[in-house]
Amino acid sequence: MLEATALEKHYGADVSALRGVSLSIEEGELLAIVGPSGSGKSTLLHVLGTLERPSAGSIRIAGHEASELSDRSLAALRARAIGFVFQQFFLLDGRSARDNVADGLLYTGMPLRERRARAEGTLREIGLAHRLDHRPNQLSGGERQRVAVARAVVGRPRILFADEPTGNLDTQSGEGVVSLLRRLNRAGTTVVVITHERELAESLPRRIELRDGLVELDTAVA
Repeated sequence: MLEATALEKHYGADVSALRGVSLSIEEGELLAIVGPSGSGKSTLLHVLGTLERPSAGSIRIAGHEASELSDRSLAALRARAIGFVFQQFFLLDGRSARDNVADGLLYTGMPLRERRARAEGTLREIGLAHRLDHRPNQLSGGERQRVAVARAVVGRPRILFADEPTGNLDTQSGEGVVSLLRRLNRAGTTVVVITHERELAESLPRRIELRDGLVELDTAVA
C-alpha cells in the first residue's frame, strides 16, 4: 500500500523534522505512529499523505511513485485513494452532517444528488442516521468526529490517516471513535493513527515510535 524510503523534511537551514525515515505499510494494516511533541509525527503524516513533498527520499503509495506526479496528479490521487481525519474536525457550521460528508466527494465529479445519497448511507453505517440534518453545533464532540470520519471515508479511500482523532474528546467519545476506526479497518481500509497517546498506540496491532525525526521503534520489525 505504501512504501517510504529515507524520507527527509527540512524547513529552512535549521529545522530537520524528518531525518531519514523508512517504513512500509501493507494493505489492510491498522497501526499507530506515536511520539512526543516535536518528534516529527505530524510532518510524517503530511509527507506520507502527499500533502507536502519530502526534501529527500521517496514515497510509493497505492502503486504510484509520488515524486513523479505533478501537483494536479497528487491531488487526484488523494481524492481517489487517501482519506484524512484531523483533530479539529474542520466541519462547516452552516451545513448539515449530510452535506458536510457530501463535501468529501466534491472533487469526484459526482452529481450533488448522488453525493448526498452516498453521504447519507455512510452516516447511517456509522450510527448517525438520527443526525443527518443536524449542524455541527447541534452535535456532541464525539458525533462531530464521527461525521469527520464519515467525510474522510465516503469516497472509499484505500488508506485513512487519522491525526490525533481522540485528542479533543472525552474518554467515552474517544473510545467510540477508535472502535469506528477498527470497524473500518476490518472492512478493508488501511488505517494509520497519528497520536501522542501511548495507551492508544499500544492497543493497536502495530506501533511506530518517532523521536527527533527518526524511527526509534517499529513493532513490525523483528
